[in-house]
Amino acid sequence: MRRAAIVAMIALATLQSAAACSSKKEDDGTTPLATKEELPALAIGEDTPNLLLTWIDEKGDMHVELKPADVPAEGRSLVRVVVSDREDGTKGLFYVVDLTKKRDDGTYAARTMTRRAWESEVEKRRSAYLAKIAPPPPAPTDAPSAAQGPKQTPEPPVVASDLTVIVYGADWCKPCHQAEDYLRSKGVRVVKKDVEASPEAALEMRDKLDKSGQRGGSIPVIDIRGQILVGFSTRAVDRALAKASSGTAL
Repeated sequence: MRRAAIVAMIALATLQSAAACSSKKEDDGTTPLATKEELPALAIGEDTPNLLLTWIDEKGDMHVELKPADVPAEGRSLVRVVVSDREDGTKGLFYVVDLTKKRDDGTYAARTMTRRAWESEVEKRRSAYLAKIAPPPPAPTDAPSAAQGPKQTPEPPVVASDLTVIVYGADWCKPCHQAEDYLRSKGVRVVKKDVEASPEAALEMRDKLDKSGQRGGSIPVIDIRGQILVGFSTRAVDRALAKASSGTAL
């Protein structure tokens, strides 16, 4: 009798275990992945202090402003926001706002965007613009005759060894890093100033742009002894370096 009771208890426990297992839904690979982490809520207004606002033009160039009102119509739908006195939004996740959508209280609500998505948007606009302006392929030409002689390679500019260049940019800005690397390859000392991490650097950059008549320039902004270059071009950098080394720069 006791043996029969034990067998019955084991059978009951087995049935309960099977029922519990069957109630759990197996992962068949269709369960969606968890959504990306969201940054803490953020809303900005026209007079919010310590803002650094980055917008992208149709060329894929990035511009930095300090107030929402300074962002032009072409860039207002997607603006990256950095609040200089808080770390949120400066690493893998960014704050972005749509300045065409003001709330009833006069503020703009920020949403989270990954760094990768932001950089992809920059590259997409740049690629589209380059494709639009690309010239047709040149017609084939005959090889140069021997009378023309070998093609002459231009001499690299002579750069003063004590030359220091300031590059205003941001950590995520690829052309900024390209400009820094190119300048260093010329033997130039480079001082980097991150306009998103430092409001002072942003104001300094804006002041130089205003004085040179280049209001609203994109980053990088390069100061070569008073010559203010907007964007990165090896030709423009070489010309400015040569001029600075000759002592004719401002």
